[in-house]
Amino acid sequence: MKRKLTLSTLALLGLFTGTAQAASCPAVTVADSKGVAAGAFPQQYELAEFQKLANCKLEFSANPAAAKLNGMIRGNPALPSSLSDRIPAEPLVVAPYHSIGKYGGTYDNLSNAPEAGTAGFMSIRHVNLVRYSDDLQTIVPNVAKSWKWNDDYTQLTFSLRKGHKWSDGAPFTAEDVKYWYDNLALNPAVIEKPKDYTLVAGERMQVVVVNPQTVRFDLPAPKPGLLAHFASSFAQGFQPKHFLSKWDIKLNPDADKMAKAAGYENGNAVLSAYFGNSDWMDTPTPMLKTPTLAPNLPADTAPTLESHIYVADSPDGRHLVANPYFFQVDTQGQQLPYINEQDEIYVSDNEVRILKLVNGEVTFKSQTLQLAMAPILLEKQEAGNYTIQLKPEIAAPTFTFNVTSADLEKRKVFGDLRFRQAMSLAMNRDEINEVAFFGQGVPQQYIGFSPAPDFVDPKWTTHMAEHDPVRANKLLDEVGMKDIDGDGFRELPNGQKLVLNLQFATQGIAGEVVELVGQHWAGVGIKSTVKEVTSDEFRSAQSSNALDVMMWRKGHPLAIIQGNNNMFVPPFESYFFLRTGMLWAEYIDSKGANGVKPPEWVYSMIDDINAFQSEPAGTARSNEIGARLVENMTSHMLFIGTVLAQGPIYHHNSLKNVTEFKTHSYEYYWNYPYRGPQMWLDK
Repeated sequence: MKRKLTLSTLALLGLFTGTAQAASCPAVTVADSKGVAAGAFPQQYELAEFQKLANCKLEFSANPAAAKLNGMIRGNPALPSSLSDRIPAEPLVVAPYHSIGKYGGTYDNLSNAPEAGTAGFMSIRHVNLVRYSDDLQTIVPNVAKSWKWNDDYTQLTFSLRKGHKWSDGAPFTAEDVKYWYDNLALNPAVIEKPKDYTLVAGERMQVVVVNPQTVRFDLPAPKPGLLAHFASSFAQGFQPKHFLSKWDIKLNPDADKMAKAAGYENGNAVLSAYFGNSDWMDTPTPMLKTPTLAPNLPADTAPTLESHIYVADSPDGRHLVANPYFFQVDTQGQQLPYINEQDEIYVSDNEVRILKLVNGEVTFKSQTLQLAMAPILLEKQEAGNYTIQLKPEIAAPTFTFNVTSADLEKRKVFGDLRFRQAMSLAMNRDEINEVAFFGQGVPQQYIGFSPAPDFVDPKWTTHMAEHDPVRANKLLDEVGMKDIDGDGFRELPNGQKLVLNLQFATQGIAGEVVELVGQHWAGVGIKSTVKEVTSDEFRSAQSSNALDVMMWRKGHPLAIIQGNNNMFVPPFESYFFLRTGMLWAEYIDSKGANGVKPPEWVYSMIDDINAFQSEPAGTARSNEIGARLVENMTSHMLFIGTVLAQGPIYHHNSLKNVTEFKTHSYEYYWNYPYRGPQMWLDK
């Protein structure tokens, strides 16, 4: 006998649109929305938002290898049987670029050294409270579910995800944000000097725990760019209080006793082993820094919210596995990341790195790849089964002289504006463009902002950037630099020989550029030698005030400068990038007790950048201050720009869900806007 299917029967079977039981969710991707409308933010949804727009209920599923991978994380307990006990009650739903991924595989990365060329790899797994979408303009939720400013940008409130957990299963709450700020970022025993972004016009903020899922930043003055900092920085606005506080003498009176039992001097030494004694989140783990003591610690590395976590660390490389508690899922409910493991090896020789790339031994690489490498990479891409994108740079190769050199005669010359003007005019940027950048770049001066906002007078982008050796020679004559011994090269005004040692690291600048600039300076009588060093050697010598000339790529977009003032405050950058005026910085930090007092125009820039960060971008006041910053920085020629060009981005064709990048740049934190956790390997 045939049974008639009534509407109620259809409803029970879930076959009638609009019934109580929703249909399975469509496999929404960026390439194919399946008719599902976009959410409040591009390429992602909050769970309730997605289910409403797709008229479905998302069923969650886990990586089948999760338990095995979890077993590789020393110190982690066994996984809960249910995935719902691992992911937040409010996970972030990610629409993959092209396809729903498959689990498995190992992402192979190539870096220069443990802290050189690793940021591109780190940004694949990186998370922060928010991030920039891949349009590089829209800030979207990430670890934080949402945020809200008050009217005058003195109060920023973040709402966190209910049920979010660290990689060891412990709850992640607002207390972890407050602990990072109060106990680590502003603790001189952990970080000697507070980073610029942790302060507002030099004053500390207050981090207030409203409830476990709500944390508020109370600012002493407006700073609308604080949100942009969290969207683009490697420095995360949280740390695992439950894990680190055991070693924190401020919170545990037995911290030092426990640390000594584990083989460390005190609790701060343990915090340093895990936290890195800096805000750089990719410092070597205790496995590498203190290998004989690491087994006495409860875990090899601190718990993370990132997509992958370290399980091995050595002088040769590192290995990571997927975080079994990661907070993102795809539009089919599969927990991200798709890729099981990540492997990183260190190769200091640039030729060997290129060989490994052309042989197809690397999954993805952008950082440290220079345009000079592009011809061979493009030529071999079919044989190596990889793809190259050539994308615009934000930062250009830039030079600076040590204006606080320990050699007083050099300091006098390097500090003379006429000398810096001459060295800029001696550069043949057109030749640099043709030889080092195949004619694909744009010669320009360093102006502090890149790309140039509307408030920049175009004259500054070419200021002292023309090739004019006649004028350069005249300026050097005025400085008092003559060729006394007739060897074709100028001495210092006191007769002392001058040979500039141009040390460079391939990570920061192409050797071809340095060679050409050395030749250009020789053309006006300034002798130099060129030597390639490792990134760590360069950074150490630069920070020790030991170099005559420093060189690295430099340039920052407006959005980054709104949140970070160090580009306009001595030494004008962080440890990892281009710096000068180390003794100026020492004078300011010590309130005049040590170092060398900067000129007044430096103090004007400090005042202006603090005022600039207190104004919303685009206002008349903001534009006025910004224009003054550009004029002050450029007219004093503290940094000398060259050519803004392109850089290669490499990915093996087995890596899926790779999109077109907007830029080859560190400034938006390399791969972070392009959503590494949704990439997968088809092998």
